[in-house]
Amino acid sequence: MPRFLNRDLVAVVAALLAPLAVAALIVPFRAGFSNTNVALILVVVVVAVAAAGNRLAGALAAVSAAAWFDFFFTQPYQRFSITKAADVQTAVLLLVVGLVTSQLAAWARRLKVIAVTDADYLARLHDVAALAQSARSPGTVINQVQSQLTDLLNLRGCRFEYGTLLGHPPRLEQDGAVTVGHRHWDVERKGLPDREIELRTFGNGRFYGRFMLQPTPGSRPSLQARLVAVTLADQAGHALDVAAASRGKE
Repeated sequence: MPRFLNRDLVAVVAALLAPLAVAALIVPFRAGFSNTNVALILVVVVVAVAAAGNRLAGALAAVSAAAWFDFFFTQPYQRFSITKAADVQTAVLLLVVGLVTSQLAAWARRLKVIAVTDADYLARLHDVAALAQSARSPGTVINQVQSQLTDLLNLRGCRFEYGTLLGHPPRLEQDGAVTVGHRHWDVERKGLPDREIELRTFGNGRFYGRFMLQPTPGSRPSLQARLVAVTLADQAGHALDVAAASRGKE
């Protein structure tokens, strides 16, 4: 989390300073640039900030670009005042285009994150499924699933209990929801419950045990991550069911 906060802080600082820096570099040559070309250069700066940062940074960069365009490139210079109608239109268009393109850039960046995340989820499922097919012992699969669940859900720890259910801990359901007692728990708003959560494991409809998840305080895994966790537990259940069927044939 601190890494993302630092990145966002840098993006906000860049949003405020980058348009000023670029505008100041162009000022000595403004006689050779039309205001339209200056506005296009500043839009490029806005897009770069938005792509590297977030929507807030992109919006701030658009406002900053419009302000410094007014200050440096419209008469009277070095004043936040515009007298020509054409310059007013250019400044407004710079602001609007900067805001729109910044949102598009941030949206594209978000789509890239989702694509990378989806690829990571698929890789986890593929690895465990392959192990379930090749492992000689279901314990190997269970250990792998424990490791994957710990990383996927940002857990402090994870253990597996075989057999009979004891107590009534919070539960991660098959649809990815979390329940405490018989009530739905809002993970997105509250984070995971601050006590162990059970994730039951079935194979061919037969109950084999449960993974006991120990959440990190404040952890808020997405619904998609929780659904992947359920699928991983099902792979462990499949391995346990195959092992039980093999023992029954002996």
